Amino acid sequence: MSKTESSATPGPSQSVQPRRQISGFKRFRKVFFGRPVVLVGITIIFILAIMAIFSAWIAPYDPYEQNLGRILEGPSRDHLVGTDTLGRDVLSRIIYGSRTSIIIGFMAVSIAALIGMSLGLVAGYMGGIVGMIIMRLIDAMMNFPMILLALLMAALLGGGMTNIIVALGISSIPPYARLMFGQAVSIRENDYVLAARSLRASNIRIMLRHVAPNAFPPLIVMMTMQIGGTILAEAGLSFLGVGIKPPGAAWGAMVSEGYRYLLTNPELSIAPGFCIMLVVFGYNMVGDGLRDALDPRLRGTL
Repeated sequence: MSKTESSATPGPSQSVQPRRQISGFKRFRKVFFGRPVVLVGITIIFILAIMAIFSAWIAPYDPYEQNLGRILEGPSRDHLVGTDTLGRDVLSRIIYGSRTSIIIGFMAVSIAALIGMSLGLVAGYMGGIVGMIIMRLIDAMMNFPMILLALLMAALLGGGMTNIIVALGISSIPPYARLMFGQAVSIRENDYVLAARSLRASNIRIMLRHVAPNAFPPLIVMMTMQIGGTILAEAGLSFLGVGIKPPGAAWGAMVSEGYRYLLTNPELSIAPGFCIMLVVFGYNMVGDGLRDALDPRLRGTL
C-alpha cells in the first residue's frame, strides 16, 4: 500500500464523524431564522399586520373624507403622499388598503386550501373511480389560468370583498388539490397507514389522523406563498375594475386611479404599487424559508 493510500484510509483510532443530530424544532429555528432575507420578509408581514389591525389609529385622516379644494396635491407636511382626484389622503387610503389586502389574502387562501386539500386527500387516498373523477375536474379547472378564472368569476358574481374572496378562493383550488393528491398517494402505502388499516380503522380516521398531518408541511409552504399571489391577483382585479368597488380602499384600485396622472402625480400609483411589491416579496421570502426549514431530507441534521 502506498503512503498516500495509507494516509487516506482511516486507521483504528480514526472514525468517521456522524452528522450531529438535533431536535426538529432547533433545526427549524436555525434554518428558518438563519436567513437574513427571511427576517426581512417577516418584518414586512409584521408591519402589514400592524397596519391592518390598527389602521383606524395609524391613519392620519379618514380615508373616505373628500376635500375638493385640495385635489391632486403633491406630498407635503399635511399629506405625506399627497391627495387623490377627490382630495382624499393617499397615505390613509394605503393604510386602510392593507386591511383589505390581508383579509382577502387570508380568506381566499383558506377557502382554496380547505376545499383543495379535502378533494386531493379523498382522491389520493381512495383512488379508483372517485379519485379519477375528482382529478379530472381539477385538470379541467387547471386549463384556465388562475387570474383568468378569477376574472371570469368576479365578472359573473360582481365586485365587492365577499365576491372577490369567493372568486379568488375557487380559482386557487387546483394547486392544493394536486399537491395533496400526490402526497396522499405517497403516504397511503407507508407502514403506519397499513398498520392502521390492519386494525380496521375507518378511512376517515386514517385520512385525518395519519395522511393529512404528514402531508401538511409542503401545503403550509404553498399557502404562505399563495397569500402573496392572491393579494397580487386581487390588485389586478381591482385595477381592471372588477374588484373592490369605490370608494373602498384597495391598492389595485388606487394604482388604476392614479396611472392617468403618472407624469404629474406619480406617487398616486407608485406608492400603492410599491406596497403590493413589498408584500408579495415578504410572503415569498417567508414561504421560501419555510420550504427549506420543513424539508424532510434535512430533518434532524445540521
